[in-house]
Amino acid sequence: MTDSQFGLRHVIGAPVATTRLSEQAIVCVPPRSAKFTLAEWKLNNDTRSRNAEDQAQLADRVLKESERVRDKTKEGAKLLKETTDRRIEERIGDIEFNKGELMVQRKEIYNELEALGMYKTRLQDCLASLQSNALTICRKCLMLRDGRLGIDLAVDNVEDALQTEITTILGGQSLLKRALEQLNEQMRRLRSVRYLLDRDLQYKQAAIDSDKGSLILKPTDLCLSVYEGYANLDPADISAEEYNAYSAKNIQQAAREVSSARPIRIFIDTLLKQVINDLWTAYNKCNHEFNERIKETHIEKARLEEMHHQTAEKVFDMQNNILELKKALADKEAYIGLAHTRLGRRSQRVGAELVKDPPGQALYYECESLRHSVEELQQMLQEATSSLRYLLQTQIQLEEDINIKMNTLKIDEVDCMTLRATMDYHSY
Repeated sequence: MTDSQFGLRHVIGAPVATTRLSEQAIVCVPPRSAKFTLAEWKLNNDTRSRNAEDQAQLADRVLKESERVRDKTKEGAKLLKETTDRRIEERIGDIEFNKGELMVQRKEIYNELEALGMYKTRLQDCLASLQSNALTICRKCLMLRDGRLGIDLAVDNVEDALQTEITTILGGQSLLKRALEQLNEQMRRLRSVRYLLDRDLQYKQAAIDSDKGSLILKPTDLCLSVYEGYANLDPADISAEEYNAYSAKNIQQAAREVSSARPIRIFIDTLLKQVINDLWTAYNKCNHEFNERIKETHIEKARLEEMHHQTAEKVFDMQNNILELKKALADKEAYIGLAHTRLGRRSQRVGAELVKDPPGQALYYECESLRHSVEELQQMLQEATSSLRYLLQTQIQLEEDINIKMNTLKIDEVDCMTLRATMDYHSY
């Protein structure tokens, strides 16, 4: 609800206690804003209608009072009483005029206290939301991200953005708390002035009631008495100037406090807007860093999965290669056995037949070649076995890294971003 709505509501419900056209209550309407809502337009129309009805009722009362005064002035024989009555009536009018001025200021104070109460509620709601929602979520995100594993447990841009957002929230809380303290102090001063006005209004109402009671007395009343004491019959010792200065001081003090309260509301509006803008900036920056980090993690996870797929293929190929090497070694054992058997048979030749002939040289060369082939195959088998072992270790490491990336994505993309989706920096 805007200031104009508060002002209109209290103007409509305010009683008008006057007796003359010149003494009618002053209706104080706060200055209108640049644009109004349809609800304000309807409320303004209703207010205009009710004000017109109030003025008509006021006019009726003034007409009746004028008729009563005219009737009383016709009694020429009661000139002294009528003169006294007029003096009392004038005094009642003066008091009611001052009372009307005080009522106007009291209404202003009441409206200002209502407005400040709403601003206080806005500040308290904002502080409570920052503490229980935003700050708690940011700290929980930091705690969740401590659950990352391995190399992913790094101080990245997301963590820096979260720390910056927490700092922004704490700074905004500090500013809002100081503004709330100023607001509470201003409300205390307004209540103090309202108490003085209420006391002054109470005294004035008592004086009006007393004078009105005196005004309705008649010479024929049985309650009349004659004072026969020696003390002064009129104990009044306050001058009219002192009396007027007392009420004027209360009115001036009330107006001063109302004028001091309005800049506070403007300041709080500006402060809330600035704080919310800063929080949205930090929130959007943190979300941007989260999204970038999630994108990088997805890319790295996809790269690791591709490498894992390639490594698995290499493991399969290497396992087949080892089987082929073992098969090749088994095949070479048959050829070696054949060559050695042939050499053994030829070594059993006797006499001059035990000669170094081409078949013997060929068999010897075949045995040496087969021996070198077996050594080469065994060497390759050892290298293939070592390579397979390293490939399996690499495959396991890649699986661990993929699991780490999946854990990081769960924390950042599911847990943290789901929590952050509940953060809301609305206009309080």
